[in-house]
Amino acid sequence: MRTQVAIIGAGPAGLLLGQLLHVAGIDNVIVERQTGDYVLGRIRAGVLEQVTMDLLKKAGVDARAHAEGLPHHGIELLFQGQRHRIDMHAHTNGRQVMVYGQTEVTRDLMDARAAAGLTTLYGAANVSLHDFDGERPRVRYEKDGATHELECDFIAGCDGYHGVSRASVPANAVKLYEKIYPFGWLGMLADVPPVSDELIYCNTPRGFALCSMRSRTRSRYYVQVPVEEKVENWSDDAFWNELRLRLDPEGRERLVTGPALEKSIAPLRSFVAEPMRFGRLFLAGDAAHIVPPTGAKGLNLAASDVGYLYQALERYYGERSTSALDRYSDLCLRRIWKAERFSWWFTSLMHRFPDTGDFGQKIQEAELDYLVHSSAASTSLSENYVGLPLESF
Repeated sequence: MRTQVAIIGAGPAGLLLGQLLHVAGIDNVIVERQTGDYVLGRIRAGVLEQVTMDLLKKAGVDARAHAEGLPHHGIELLFQGQRHRIDMHAHTNGRQVMVYGQTEVTRDLMDARAAAGLTTLYGAANVSLHDFDGERPRVRYEKDGATHELECDFIAGCDGYHGVSRASVPANAVKLYEKIYPFGWLGMLADVPPVSDELIYCNTPRGFALCSMRSRTRSRYYVQVPVEEKVENWSDDAFWNELRLRLDPEGRERLVTGPALEKSIAPLRSFVAEPMRFGRLFLAGDAAHIVPPTGAKGLNLAASDVGYLYQALERYYGERSTSALDRYSDLCLRRIWKAERFSWWFTSLMHRFPDTGDFGQKIQEAELDYLVHSSAASTSLSENYVGLPLESF
């Protein structure tokens, strides 16, 4: 089999890249080691930046997001027992975010790919990448008891942190940066109405909490827990009781509880791999970077990588110019490190760290007080939260 672009990974990054390339008339095949049902079953983020929405529109898959998604113009910060609203819409000349679950984004992209008759190879085992340092890269995989080979012009590694793409790069060719946080997020998904119309980020002496949602009838809540905590130690009642203790009186009054649809603990880390291009192999999304979920940047950074790579490949096939491909890694990393900085800052501001004590808590509260009463500080938060625009090649 031969194609122009072989995409490794059928998560939202790989699927979005495949759809954008298809719209541009560029042939592509997606190779995914898991089943389609497994990919759809992963519970992930749900806050989309304007850049991500624009890319979904360009790919022709934004209709349901606009029909069912929840536009958000602001967020609320809770500290010292009181809420303070940041009007992102006002501080960014009318920009906003859209609350729409990553699972639904993935479903929309899968449906569009199936409708277009594009090839996705699910259940591909023992995937390996070859000769991407030359002009004829190949992807080898096993399926249905046989070994297959896919020839291509380029390989897009969209297969996540644990995928084969980054692992295929020689260790001396890539530099890794990582920070591990001493806590995680215990998250619960439940079919109950949200406690608020907008997200509430809570800084409390008991630790961080986040009140989020996927729709008007489905909520996603998180509480900070030690990194060594086990999800089996938390009954539904224990979770709701702890969340209630971290809310303000209005939040406690409005909180509706119910059985968990999903409950898990996500450790927090920051991670970046440099560069993101190795010959004809390009990394995108979690294969190249991880951010703490505090700033809602994970899926959006993956989408911006895909936006850059799609434009670069379109220019290559349209103009036979490699200039945009040559700039791909640098442009992505500029944006990634800004998002890493914002996510690190927001994580540091909102969480209770085990070694900072009461002094650290008071410093956080002083910075939060400055943040909500300074137009300049509120603008900086808002610009980073709604997302910076893509740079031009």
